[in-house]
Amino acid sequence: MEKMKEIRDLSDAELIKQVDTLKEELFDLRFKQATGVLENPARIREIRKTIARIKTVQTERLNKA
Repeated sequence: MEKMKEIRDLSDAELIKQVDTLKEELFDLRFKQATGVLENPARIREIRKTIARIKTVQTERLNKA
């Protein structure tokens, strides 16, 4: 739950920027996986979960307003 607290402490603009950064990293990791040079395949799952957490917080904020 520590991650959720950190995510909730970020502003809306910071959340959007974080999602963009994570999506770029996810793209790079998928490319590395396809070429067979990916060192840590668990990182893909971790990034996907973090993006989902951020989107959850964004949806909570939209519904609250």
